Amino acid sequence: MASILIVEDEVIIRSALKRLLERHEFQVTEAGSVDEACQHDATGFDLIISDLRLPGAEGTEMITRAPGVPVLIMTSYASMRSAVEAMKLGARDYIAKPFDHDEMVQTVKRILAQSPDRDMAGGDEGAANTPASEQMGRMVGHCTAMQHLYQQIRKIAPTPVTVLIHGESGTGKELAARAIHEHSTRAKAPIVSVNCAAIPESLIESELFGHERGAFTGAVAARQGLVEAAEGGTLFLDEIGELPLEAQARLLRVIQEREIRRVGTVHSRQVDIRLVAATHRDLRALVEAGRFREDLYYRLQVIELVIPPLRERGDDIMLIAEYLLSRFSREMSRDNLPEIEGTARERILSYDWPGNVRELENAIQRAMILAEPNQPITADLLNLPERLVRSRQNQDVNGSGGAGPSGQTTDSADDPSLEDYFVQFVLEHEEHMNETELAQKLGISRKSLWERRQKLGIPRRKGK
Repeated sequence: MASILIVEDEVIIRSALKRLLERHEFQVTEAGSVDEACQHDATGFDLIISDLRLPGAEGTEMITRAPGVPVLIMTSYASMRSAVEAMKLGARDYIAKPFDHDEMVQTVKRILAQSPDRDMAGGDEGAANTPASEQMGRMVGHCTAMQHLYQQIRKIAPTPVTVLIHGESGTGKELAARAIHEHSTRAKAPIVSVNCAAIPESLIESELFGHERGAFTGAVAARQGLVEAAEGGTLFLDEIGELPLEAQARLLRVIQEREIRRVGTVHSRQVDIRLVAATHRDLRALVEAGRFREDLYYRLQVIELVIPPLRERGDDIMLIAEYLLSRFSREMSRDNLPEIEGTARERILSYDWPGNVRELENAIQRAMILAEPNQPITADLLNLPERLVRSRQNQDVNGSGGAGPSGQTTDSADDPSLEDYFVQFVLEHEEHMNETELAQKLGISRKSLWERRQKLGIPRRKGK
């Protein structure tokens, strides 16, 4: 049984983390500061998990006080840059607070597995009873599209090639990026995740590429960028379509020349990273609109992965719901795993899930909290809007609809067909709209428009 030392001054966080790790059969010791931690023999632990900001010495002090013991740093998003700098001091990895329980456990197990002569607790409980063919990393699913995705990841992960991941918000693009990293030769190095939409445009270049002292007002010291922090590992750029054009030019140089230049200097630095990017936007349409560099687009699309939306994954929806139910039961220390009653199952399967897996996760967690002890999950507890419930008549288990002679999905007589609306709209407007305008009016990407044309047998008019 692996022994872990938690160094955290906030009692609530420390206690919750201790309970989480003990449920996964780790032996846990806790301390509120570096000095208190060093009252124990810190070198005797298999892993140290330490907050970055502590009273007295910072958490990075544990790196030098316990040589040879891997240190996992916890930090808030506001201190993310400091956490990256901590890795340069020798921290094994970092995790942002508030952390996801599954992510914490998997990170702990990965670090222990990579440490020589260290014992690790048993298998991944987060994947309880889930066959390997139904899961990769934290992605769960056995539909045809997901099996194809798993195969693609296994093929491309060992290579250094740049990967572009497409998918709607909430489908799990970051989970796919992490699976690529974990199956690559860079798995022992960090994966640095950056949400390009979450960083103000005025700070994006400094955050990504770093800056020198005096580069701009408030730059009182030189700082490393997140690209450098991913040295030897993987840089994951989520929502890359939101990246400003100037930052796109700098990123292009990183891909082409494998070098960066910090803001405020003329000197370049070599970097060794693997780039994985993701977007829910149609980058080709952004290129045509002048909002995304065409040369960068072609550099990114060497390999493209597509994560299907949850509504197209058939019975995977219930597989994921059961997985989440098991996970939340452990996190809430529930003795009995509640069942999902029949009406709730039907509602889950028939709902359109515009927020995809993230929305399903929220619905299951909410239902678990509101459910009475030892009572099943009911449709009312899920609280899903009726207007987004769709007909599932003739849908097959792989998530594809039952098709009639024309290849269109058949719906019940009382349920209007989305495909009929699509066909009618395209035929009425394609003479005076180009493909980009049609896609925008329909609220889909040009790629989705092209795919639906192929599926429904509506060829593009010449010259359009």
